[in-house]
Amino acid sequence: MIYVSFALITSRLQHLISRFIKICLLLISGCFVTTGVFAQVKDTSKTIPVHIKNSKNYYHIQTDSGEYNKFIDDVVLQQGTDILYCDSAYMNQTTHNFEAFGDVKITQADGTEAKSNYLRYISDSKTAFMRGNVSLNDNKGKLWCDELTYNLNTKIGVYDHGGRLVSDSTTVTSNTGEYNVKTKDATFKGNAIITDPQYHITSESLVYNTGTKITRFFAPSIVNSDKMTLVTSSGAYDSHEGLADFSDHSSIWNDGQYIEADTLHYDKRTGFGFAYGHVVSIDTAHHSTIYCRHAQYYRKKKILWAVGDPVLKQVNGKDTIYIYADTFYSAPMVIPKLLPTDTVAKAATIKTAKKKSKLPQAEKPKLELAPPTMAFDDTSKTDTTAPSYFTGYHHVLIFSDSLQGKCDSIVYTMSDSVIKMIYSPIAWAHKSQITGDTILLKLDSNSLKSIYVPNNAFTVSQSGPAKAHLYDQVQGKRLKGYFKNNSIHQMVVYPDAQAIYYPTDNKGAYIGVNQSNSDTINAYFENQALIRIKLDNENHVKLTPITKADLPSMKLSRFKWLIDQRPKSKEELFKPGLLIK
Repeated sequence: MIYVSFALITSRLQHLISRFIKICLLLISGCFVTTGVFAQVKDTSKTIPVHIKNSKNYYHIQTDSGEYNKFIDDVVLQQGTDILYCDSAYMNQTTHNFEAFGDVKITQADGTEAKSNYLRYISDSKTAFMRGNVSLNDNKGKLWCDELTYNLNTKIGVYDHGGRLVSDSTTVTSNTGEYNVKTKDATFKGNAIITDPQYHITSESLVYNTGTKITRFFAPSIVNSDKMTLVTSSGAYDSHEGLADFSDHSSIWNDGQYIEADTLHYDKRTGFGFAYGHVVSIDTAHHSTIYCRHAQYYRKKKILWAVGDPVLKQVNGKDTIYIYADTFYSAPMVIPKLLPTDTVAKAATIKTAKKKSKLPQAEKPKLELAPPTMAFDDTSKTDTTAPSYFTGYHHVLIFSDSLQGKCDSIVYTMSDSVIKMIYSPIAWAHKSQITGDTILLKLDSNSLKSIYVPNNAFTVSQSGPAKAHLYDQVQGKRLKGYFKNNSIHQMVVYPDAQAIYYPTDNKGAYIGVNQSNSDTINAYFENQALIRIKLDNENHVKLTPITKADLPSMKLSRFKWLIDQRPKSKEELFKPGLLIK
């Protein structure tokens, strides 16, 4: 009995000693972890092994799903150069994936830091699924969100439930987003909003770079900055340099001036920009609009070049005038330097400050611009508050309900609402046609007010049906015409005035042909037809019965009937492919 008891005691002692040795080994292992000696966890994957750098307490847990190591208090894990801090962590001994809880922080060698309340980590792909008060900071921008998937290899963080990025004074919010720490590109989608003391942006899809401060747009977007509003769906905006390059149909509002086009480039600092493709430029102060294919504009000096079948639309009260020319130039009224009037330069250049930009440079259109014969002196001081004028070059056509015209070139000054037609000008007002070396048309706020021809004046209107080929005519050196309700009411021709017209009786029957010469002829119109003439200092009057008149020869020396050249609608002025508004 004594022997059996001793053997039993010996067996129990051996068992206790064995357990004591295991406990000692475990404690020694814990001591190594606590003192910072690296304890490598066996890694069967091909990824960088995960090391336990620090933990005050350590437990081994056996479950149906596998074996886990639990680390508690001041836990520090390291994989390569990436270090994770947390209050506690569970690591799967087989997959080496782990979960971390409480004050989770990831630091990377380049200074990038990510924080959250909770983290689930996949070691082979180095992917961290972070939840609760998540932040990602790379010293260029700091991202906040509730949930973030961050890959420590690619250094890309993705969120799907709302986030906010702050970079210096700029804040970006969106429904979903992606931040690339390496490239500093942040992609935002769904109600993306950028706020900054200098500008405000809303978009459905954009990419913002925290290093360059460049925003690229991939969906309908609006940029508000001071008095400027940009609207686009595709392009880039450099907020640091104040440069905009838009490659989709876009628009810019800037202090009363509006421009839209298929492609827009704008430099906010210099005020210079160019546009091409379905260009529409509006000056709200002067109620004018230009439609064209290509345009260059200089906001600070309010200069505009327009080429590619440009059409100027000018609203005057109830009447609207459309003017077509090969080229339009607009600027405030200044005293310009005179250039030769018999030559036209091959191109016009607007001087702008050269500046390096990180934006991808859009190819500028090769504009064949011709400067005005009295060109703007770019070295002079410009009064941008002065009324603007428009100059149109070559193949000019004019259309409004009350007036149509054609000439080689035109100048329209807004200060006095005068249109100057030069080089073979023709003006049509209802049934009347007027020609001369130069024609000046005066507009008021509602309608056409007067017309003046300073040299070689000639006016003609058809009398009776077209097949009769009868024409009332007046010519002289000068002509002044006055309009009432957009129709010629009275006309004065002087000196050396001549007239041929066909008076009628009360029943409208022709009396004959009246041929008159005088120093001055006053012509009066009613219902758009010549009804009578009055001669001052009468020299010669001859009335020939209609049956005895040589009607085909009844034409003054300047006679031209050019009705086939008369524009019949505004649509004739808009070439195919241009917008009409």
